[in-house]
Amino acid sequence: MSLPRATMRLQFHCGFTFADARSLAPYFASLGISHIYASPIMTARPGSPHGYDVVDPTRVNPELGGEAELLRLVEELRRHDLELIVDIVPNHMAVGSGNRWWMDVLAQGRESRYAEYFDIDWNPPNSDLRGKLLLPVLGRPYGEALDSGEITLARGDDASILIVRYFDHIFPIAAGDIAADTALGDFDPAASQGRARLHELLERQHYRLAWWRLANDEINWRRFFDINELAALRVEDDEVFEAVHTTVLRLYADGVVDGLRIDHIDGLSQPEIYCRKLRARLSALDEKRPAHAPPGPAYLVVEKILAHNEALPMTWLTDGTTGYDFMDQVSALQHDPAGERPLTELWHHVSGRPADFDSEEELARRQILERSFSAQRDTVVESLYAIARSSLATRDCSRAAIRRVLTEILAHFPVYRMYARVDHVSPSDRAVLAQAVGRARQTCLPGDKWLVIRLGEWLSGKRLVLDALQNGALARFQQLSAPLCAKAVEDTAFYRYGRLLSRNDVGFDARQFACSAAEFHREMKARHTDFPHAMLATATHDHKRGEDVRARLAVLSELPQEWGRAVGRWIALASPQCTSDETGLVPSPGDLAIAFQTIVGAWPLDLRLGDRSALDAYCQRIVGWQQKALREAKLHTDWSEPNEAYERAAAEFVAWLFAGRSPLLEDIAAFAHRIAPAGAANGLAQVLLKLTAPGVPDIYQGTEYWDLSLVDPDNRSSVDFAVRRKSQDAALSDGLAAQWPDGRLKQFLIKRVLALRKEMPALFSEGIYQPLGTAGPMAAHVVAFARLRQDSAAIIAFCHHNARFMAADDQRALPFLQCTNTEIHIPAECFGIYSDVLQGRTLLMQPAMKASAILGALPVAVLTRRSV
Repeated sequence: MSLPRATMRLQFHCGFTFADARSLAPYFASLGISHIYASPIMTARPGSPHGYDVVDPTRVNPELGGEAELLRLVEELRRHDLELIVDIVPNHMAVGSGNRWWMDVLAQGRESRYAEYFDIDWNPPNSDLRGKLLLPVLGRPYGEALDSGEITLARGDDASILIVRYFDHIFPIAAGDIAADTALGDFDPAASQGRARLHELLERQHYRLAWWRLANDEINWRRFFDINELAALRVEDDEVFEAVHTTVLRLYADGVVDGLRIDHIDGLSQPEIYCRKLRARLSALDEKRPAHAPPGPAYLVVEKILAHNEALPMTWLTDGTTGYDFMDQVSALQHDPAGERPLTELWHHVSGRPADFDSEEELARRQILERSFSAQRDTVVESLYAIARSSLATRDCSRAAIRRVLTEILAHFPVYRMYARVDHVSPSDRAVLAQAVGRARQTCLPGDKWLVIRLGEWLSGKRLVLDALQNGALARFQQLSAPLCAKAVEDTAFYRYGRLLSRNDVGFDARQFACSAAEFHREMKARHTDFPHAMLATATHDHKRGEDVRARLAVLSELPQEWGRAVGRWIALASPQCTSDETGLVPSPGDLAIAFQTIVGAWPLDLRLGDRSALDAYCQRIVGWQQKALREAKLHTDWSEPNEAYERAAAEFVAWLFAGRSPLLEDIAAFAHRIAPAGAANGLAQVLLKLTAPGVPDIYQGTEYWDLSLVDPDNRSSVDFAVRRKSQDAALSDGLAAQWPDGRLKQFLIKRVLALRKEMPALFSEGIYQPLGTAGPMAAHVVAFARLRQDSAAIIAFCHHNARFMAADDQRALPFLQCTNTEIHIPAECFGIYSDVLQGRTLLMQPAMKASAILGALPVAVLTRRSV
């Protein structure tokens, strides 16, 4: 396999199939892409917009065209020297009638050959569920659903098969439980006797239908996060591993697939063992790949959220992560640290919420643990209680005390999870656990301090009791801490903490407001050393704000006082149009402040106040985003208990805002347009870093142009590839810099630098990363580095924190360095004659170069010296 030079992430669904992608292969190749990076391609629920709700991992999704169309796609990709990376989902499957493994478990219970495929507790504390699965699918309590006739006995598509039906849900009847010729009328819930017979029949099944609200407290099988429709798999079991991977491994052996992206690696029991096993299986298949296919080894990356200063273990034998960590690093670099204090104070003053993110996160962790993971926590408690009962010294530890202490440890856990098992604990895992235990001792009940220490010992991986007991507890604990962190941080606290939304995204550390150029350089050098082929992402299918929304909002860190005055002014103008309840203004000032950030950050570059249809379209996008944001925040409304009055008032405010040319909307639009050029300059720098830093740049579909998308489903909207194909050959002389709002300048930058990577692949895949120093009045506003390999070199530079360079007389002009006395230091190994990849110039690199000379007429520069 040739290592990827650049990937194009494509979201496949019934509206964008393999055939659609096949027709775009020439465009992707011309752009400079080397690998298509596909969302899950195995059979998902009908109509799935994303493919992560897989129901059959053994079959290529027929809605995408099936395996026949996949082969045609790959055949076309090969004609253009393109390869294929696919996303796989080993952690979970969607439940329901389309999942034959799941349906067999429902029909046969523990006797099913698939009973151990899913992570089911067949012996939960609730004796009513022994040997059964709780199915929390009912919209009302079981008795009410039964009395209302919503649950019925019916015939399946095959009239000889009887099923239980609840609206669109179908459940099997245990074999031999009831005769096929049974009269359905005998089980008619409209009659008391029929209802009684139906209840008795249901009681005999291997499942128990239940009200959906029972799930978080009683569910006895592990879900993906708190989603009742997704059941976790026990992929650590060899049989399950083979069943889940059989088709994708065959496709790799056949030369159809060239690399894998592993979804939600932290959901697995032992990620390291899984990754090493998968690597071994792939390596064993290398020799079976046909001669016409690229040779192995397979490219292998994992979706992993890394905390600040957390590293992906190299022992996993992967090529790295999918790039959330890089996205965070680039974002932090683009924020001005001087804005941290005033923006923190502004947020606290406006919202009344905690000023620091730690407090917001802890509140969310405790709330989510109680609301979404109570049952899973109890499973961990039972595992720890079994350890306690195994020794006379600890047999008096109660379940209640263990639950209290476990809650404290989880409330303070600083990362997604550890990766410990008995006699296999890394120093970083020890440090993480020690930090959580230390904080738990400060917040627990005084009488529980000794038990905090004891739980810390049980979770330490040091052999203390039977390995099976201790490893079981460790696995359960680690498989709880990961989803708890995701739900509490990314899906709750990030929607509550509005200091600056550009620092709240998947994989981001909201505590870190900014990082210096020196720190960024250190991170890139480490990336080159440890994971030189990891993915570099700046936009994904999971992002909460598009890459250029974040780049624009980063400008606010340079204008904190001006932004503060604007927010105060806008809240004052908005207040008369808001309603009120017992808590105050609706929407609340905090929600208004978050909405204003979003509206400014995502304001379309071509949107004008006189364009009624465009305003209406943007209004609908904001309304959709707002409902999701409010529900995820879980302060005034949420998914399980929607506060319709609050949501309606919030939506009505947005509708009023966009209904006419009010002073408020005019002020917001003017502000958005004023900072847009600085945001665009940030956007160009961001994509330039992705294209030139150590690693493999990933272009998310459509982001060749400006990406002003919001959280899904907005970020998964259809892409107009036709217009992108037409503009791909535009030159700088066509006025791209002056017409930057149309997005062609960004596409031009991507295509030029990807062409360079194709011409000089070793320089960017192997070349060292060399920071370049700056000096002079504007030294802090220039970032530069070199990539070096033998005689080849590239120098990359860009204008940094450039709000001060915005032109007062032309608010559409891109900002550029306006100081000729700032220099970039060029080391001896970088001397020589360079070609300007973007502007077509030739420059002689000497010890001290004027930054303005290197940048020229753009806020970004790429110059190359080729080996002779």
